[in-house]
Amino acid sequence: MALVGAALVLPVGMAFIALAVPALVGAVLAAVHHAEVVAHRVGEPFGTLILAVAVTVIELSLILSIMLAGGPDKSALPRDTIFSAIMIICNGVVGLCLLAGGLKHHEQTFRLEGATSALAALIALTTLSLVLPTFTTSAAGPHYTPPQLAFAAIASLALWGVFVFVQTVRHRDYFLSATGTADESQHAAPPGNAAAWTSFGLMLVALVAVIGLAKVLSPAMERGIEAAGAPAAVIGIVIAMLVLLPETWAAVRAARADRLQTSLNLALGSALASIGLTIPAVAVAAVLLGMPLELGLAAKDLVLLALTFAVAAITLGTGRTNVLQGAVHLVIFAAFLVLALVP
Repeated sequence: MALVGAALVLPVGMAFIALAVPALVGAVLAAVHHAEVVAHRVGEPFGTLILAVAVTVIELSLILSIMLAGGPDKSALPRDTIFSAIMIICNGVVGLCLLAGGLKHHEQTFRLEGATSALAALIALTTLSLVLPTFTTSAAGPHYTPPQLAFAAIASLALWGVFVFVQTVRHRDYFLSATGTADESQHAAPPGNAAAWTSFGLMLVALVAVIGLAKVLSPAMERGIEAAGAPAAVIGIVIAMLVLLPETWAAVRAARADRLQTSLNLALGSALASIGLTIPAVAVAAVLLGMPLELGLAAKDLVLLALTFAVAAITLGTGRTNVLQGAVHLVIFAAFLVLALVP
């Protein structure tokens, strides 16, 4: 946090960047540690939901601040960031979890009911938010008209709210371990209320530090991306990667501890929160401030999205995973990165 405060009053040079990078890694590790303490106290799936929502809210604030500073030139930033988050989570994070868990435990299991419910909601949210704007005809280009945008925002928030209700209240057992026991039973006794609240506060501080340091490093990364001649969409990928670092680390650690259900809860829940909270917020900002908002995906990205969901449906359709499925998702993620740099 001291580095974030110093960046507000001091110029950001190479020496500052050299300090900010290890500080960012430390903030990510701290956020994951305190999130695990909170998750241990409240149990699954509440613990993973807390981290997913916290990261998404702060990610949203970063997107809005960059949009306001960049003006119309950043009209596609929400789309690029959300699409990047989906590809990173559904291919990168899930692939790493399946590969890491498979290498250590050979085969892992999870609850079909929870994973397929989350995937169905994610496919619907993504289609309404990022696919349909490419094909609607009321507005020129990959844009929604104000009524269409209002519907997409309300539908996104409502569907995410229903998913959270199902995950935490009506069918909470769908998101517990496949063996029928909660993940927290595999650990030591849960911490007390005071320790849990302390960790919750420190988790928020660490997440704010992650986003603050990411924002400090963003101008240097943007200059590097422009100097390399990479497409503007790469900026959205970098933002999504930085913001998702805590969740990725937590999900991979859970998979290696043979808690794949926790990994999937965190991964799919993060993707749902990314759309369910971001689309309504940027829609309100776009309408109130008169800002353009480009949501529709290009043909290349639509193909990658369709491939991702088709493979995810197969991966999550059996309740058992191995290293091959992880390798397939990671190859798709590599294709996403290569085609983002060389479209």
